[in-house]
Amino acid sequence: MKKYIYSVFTLVVLLATPGCKDEFFDINENPNNPTEGSISPQLLLPTTLHVTAGRMATEYDWAAHWMGYWARSGSYGPSLPLENYNITAEYQRTQWTNASTSDQINLTGWYNNLFDINQMETKAAASGQTFYQAIGKTMKSIGFMYLVDEYNNVPYSEAFNINEHILPKYDNGADIYASLLAELDAAATLLASVDVAANPGIETADIMFQGDPVKWRKLVNTQRLKLLIHQSQVVSEATVAAEIAKITADGSGFLMSGETAAVNPGYAPSTGRQNPFWNAYKLTPQGGVADNFNRANNYILDKLASNGDVRYEYYFSEAPTPIQGNLYYGYNFGEILPSSDPYKAVNSSDVAGPGLAKSPTQSQWLFTSVESLFLQAEAIQRGWLPGDPKAAFESAVRESFTWLGVTDAAASADAYLAQENDLVDYDAATDKVRFIATQKYLSLVGINNFEAWVDYRRLGIPSDLPLSLNPGRAGRGIPKRLVYPQDEYSYNAANVGTQGTIDPQTSTVFWDK
Repeated sequence: MKKYIYSVFTLVVLLATPGCKDEFFDINENPNNPTEGSISPQLLLPTTLHVTAGRMATEYDWAAHWMGYWARSGSYGPSLPLENYNITAEYQRTQWTNASTSDQINLTGWYNNLFDINQMETKAAASGQTFYQAIGKTMKSIGFMYLVDEYNNVPYSEAFNINEHILPKYDNGADIYASLLAELDAAATLLASVDVAANPGIETADIMFQGDPVKWRKLVNTQRLKLLIHQSQVVSEATVAAEIAKITADGSGFLMSGETAAVNPGYAPSTGRQNPFWNAYKLTPQGGVADNFNRANNYILDKLASNGDVRYEYYFSEAPTPIQGNLYYGYNFGEILPSSDPYKAVNSSDVAGPGLAKSPTQSQWLFTSVESLFLQAEAIQRGWLPGDPKAAFESAVRESFTWLGVTDAAASADAYLAQENDLVDYDAATDKVRFIATQKYLSLVGINNFEAWVDYRRLGIPSDLPLSLNPGRAGRGIPKRLVYPQDEYSYNAANVGTQGTIDPQTSTVFWDK
């Protein structure tokens, strides 16, 4: 039973420094023996923000492979079940709980981090610190959204009430989404009248917006829209109208151009303190190559390069030791290369190009302005928001070029948009929602691999995405969801058993129609 408590509710996070290395976020004079009373919202907030951003940026390389962004380099043999889609209860189990396998940045599972977030929100509510409380509700909506999008039904209403529900029931994914929207409503209400001074240390503890309630309100509205967009194929018109009315009434708008939500607790080029993306995919603190496994996928590399899209030079790096002048060289996902193949990791393009990995001290994006503008463009196209959908689409594309730091970004984006091809010609597109989502897919390479998997499941884009070439695929397609982790079947068998037999090939998330 003790093992179950640790694996599902992660009480261990209250018995050690939450989330990161001791030197990063000391929450007590003795970080190995903190007391319940010493853990305040001010001390929990920076850790939870760092872990959330780090998870979103580095824990979804598998989605990047499935979505045609990345592939295994020639220095490695086949990787299963990544490449044959034979997903079991052991695969990606740390999405649920437990620390990641990273030896530099300790990023706990979603339930670990959500436990801390819930503690922060609860303590803030009890002490009248409504800013921290609102942030807790907002961050909880992000974490549980990811869990639902990965597993569908998950423990939610009983997830953290250990005294009464040591074996939590599973809540319906659609009901959780509805509750998350309600939580965001409450967060928006709290932020609209927040007294910043009544929230000790918020300007420092908030390593994302430095205690700016307006920016948090924009994030709340953008997250609201994201929840609606994910449900686009199943959500009712009444729900959309009601939520959009709340966003409009709030008056703060969304995250716009140049308003990426990004965290920085003081990243530095030393062990345990580097920017998570840089640390995972670029260089170690000692200057060594951090990642020789993940490389550019030929699918996305060819799609960008063949359509006059220079962004591949910013998503990926030039090969350190190119062969036959192939500065940008990728691989086919799942392909088994002969040992005689000359192309290895050093001869191919890594996934931490200059537009993504700028320095070990850079802020870690959590919700980019690029994704926000594409969400708005789709919402305008659907008639949910007022505006010109073509102009919104083009603004989102331009923001992608700017965000990546493309040389002469404005002119490069204009030249790209001026082409008459299926990827950029808005007027010629027959299904404009999928057209916008396709360009969103091209704009999130390595930035939000998970969102690409969401859009693939809800809209079927990109429609020409190739399946793995691994010969053991045995007819399986890209998984529709993950399997609950083995710990749940071992220690919460009755409740997980109510979910029936899970088959990642046929079992779907509620919004996947």
